[in-house]
Amino acid sequence: MATDPSRTTEAAAEPQEDEVQTLFDNVDVDRFRDSWQGIQTAFVDDPQRAVKEADELVAVVIQNLAATFADHKKELESAWSQGEPATEDLRIALRRYRSFFNQLLSA
Repeated sequence: MATDPSRTTEAAAEPQEDEVQTLFDNVDVDRFRDSWQGIQTAFVDDPQRAVKEADELVAVVIQNLAATFADHKKELESAWSQGEPATEDLRIALRRYRSFFNQLLSA
């Protein structure tokens, strides 16, 4: 049985079963952590402003997460609009959702 080389390349690019999909890019994580550090430092001089900024930062993080999921959903829907998705593609999508779901619950 011949194998499709593009499928082999795609499979190699997929994370291993025990690897965790991240919710954010490393650049975003660093930016959010830097912002949080600044907020904590500012608390000493202006606690009320620090809490307001913390609220705003959490809202930005949640919006970023929602946008990530919306983009992912669009990608899936676009791929699926071209015909019946392969079971392997569905398995990979479900694995990603499981990883995201577990991270959300453990946060």
